[in-house]
Amino acid sequence: MGLLSYCALAFFAIAGVYAGELRLHNPRFIISASNGASLRAETLPLSRKPEALALGPTDSIKLSFGIVQKDGGKPVQPHQAFLRFYDEVTGEEGIQPLRVNNLGRVKYEFSMTRPPASLPPTSASNPLSVTLILGSFEHSPVKYELFDIYLPESQPPPQHPDEPTFHPLPEIVHTFRPEQKVPPKVISTAFAALVVAPWVVLLGLWAHIRPSVPHLFSLHIVPFTVSIAAFEGLLFWYWVDLRLGQVLLYGGIIGLVTAMTGKSALATKADWRLGKIN
Repeated sequence: MGLLSYCALAFFAIAGVYAGELRLHNPRFIISASNGASLRAETLPLSRKPEALALGPTDSIKLSFGIVQKDGGKPVQPHQAFLRFYDEVTGEEGIQPLRVNNLGRVKYEFSMTRPPASLPPTSASNPLSVTLILGSFEHSPVKYELFDIYLPESQPPPQHPDEPTFHPLPEIVHTFRPEQKVPPKVISTAFAALVVAPWVVLLGLWAHIRPSVPHLFSLHIVPFTVSIAAFEGLLFWYWVDLRLGQVLLYGGIIGLVTAMTGKSALATKADWRLGKIN
């Protein structure tokens, strides 16, 4: 037997398996009030949709039907059975699995006091289209448009405590500190002159008094004098160009040098007074 013959046999075998179709037997619905009174009970015509159904906030609906083969009426238990609730306006949908017994019977009921989680969000103005979907490995799949139903408007779901953390946060805009502004050169020069003024006064008085300073230019005194002058120069430089961090660094270095040279100058001065050195 050739490959073509095997393909032909397989085709006819599959066609024979899926030749049978499923149909609904005695599909009915009952709408009941909260006290159990029947508000509406009808048999569903499968050729067309009935007048739209409506449930109140405390009403319930019960749907029942049998599933049989189209030819022969033998009960069938399909592998899958679902109710699809679909809002044609918003596009929201929900899928509700159905339990089918071994005799092909289905009974499904829900109440609006405790609506099933499979219902999509509803509004009082938009009905839900209810569709039955059946699937089986041994029969062709089938879909029945059962009815449209109006349900009370659903309440928004409660907000989870961590829900805001999953929303986009406002964009972080970094604000940088503006660059340090240097004062005008005229003001800097004027204040620099005020810093230098005491030295000018000191030199002027010194020239006027003409004191006797025999050891002014001694190698033990000059380093101390130069370090003090370096402090004055550092203050001038800070006012013109330096930043505070740089002044602290340079000032620490000059301060260490000033302490060492000052200690040496004081020791030498004491030796001069005691006549140990000339």
